[in-house]
Amino acid sequence: MADTDSRAPALHAVLADLSTERVNEKYSDLDLLSTPDLVAAMNTEDGGVAPAVALARGAIAAAVDGISERMLRGGRLIYVGAGTPGRLGVLDASEAPPTFGIDPGRIVGVIAGGSAALVTAVEGAEDDEEAGRQDVADLNVGAFDTVVGISASGRTPYVLAAVAEARSRGAFTVGVACNAASALGAAAEVGIDVVVGPEIVAGSTRLKAGTAQKMVLNMLSTLTMVRLGKTWGNLMVDLKASNEKLVARSERTVMLATGADAATAAATLAAVGGSVKAAILVQLAGIRPSAAEALLAQHDGFLRRALAAAQSDEG
Repeated sequence: MADTDSRAPALHAVLADLSTERVNEKYSDLDLLSTPDLVAAMNTEDGGVAPAVALARGAIAAAVDGISERMLRGGRLIYVGAGTPGRLGVLDASEAPPTFGIDPGRIVGVIAGGSAALVTAVEGAEDDEEAGRQDVADLNVGAFDTVVGISASGRTPYVLAAVAEARSRGAFTVGVACNAASALGAAAEVGIDVVVGPEIVAGSTRLKAGTAQKMVLNMLSTLTMVRLGKTWGNLMVDLKASNEKLVARSERTVMLATGADAATAAATLAAVGGSVKAAILVQLAGIRPSAAEALLAQHDGFLRRALAAAQSDEG
């Protein structure tokens, strides 16, 4: 306890400099507002998140290019965070496989304190630097991988240690924080500092900061998947039809891309084992299912390239 007490004044000074920890003076009477006014106030504060993210577009683009380059060479996208940022990383990682047909092992979410921390706060996990280093080591992170550290404050010890370990192993590193000139941004090769300012409830960074982090992670994963050929135009052509909704979406995607009717789309998908890309290729290029699958394999799964090659062969 004495050691903790001795560090308290220094930590107070650090927190005082963080915009995410400051008191939003506009809402000093927050508890006195009517419920409609509370809703309006929170909505107003949330309205500033997207413009703050827009100011970081250059860094986000650099991160997407770096991630894409490595994933095209077989690497992984690994999110590392504690508390809300960690949960957001796990969420983004878990949603990518069904949406984009990517192997679950290629996008990984790591949270301080392990899986138990997804539903229950694990005391002290965010301060455990050794655990941050060990979690990266346990994943055998290497030069083709990307590690994205996520921390609202930009100073979380677990996340900083994880990013430092990843960088020492040659991985591409990205830091996502919500304070200007954050320690995390400086520690990573690409720093994405989205400054959203004080929260409506002082220090509750699951609010605007959490929204900003979710927006950035959406961009990193989605736009990387676009770069990996997981879309054709803005259609999801690599989704895995693991439930009725996704079966219907697969059929609708083939219909939208080719003009085929529902019955034809369903029959074509059945002939290619459910591959939306192959079904589109069969319909647009007029080739056999086996030929479509082979052509996609030759072009690393990029539908546009495979279609161009098929049409060139026809010419």
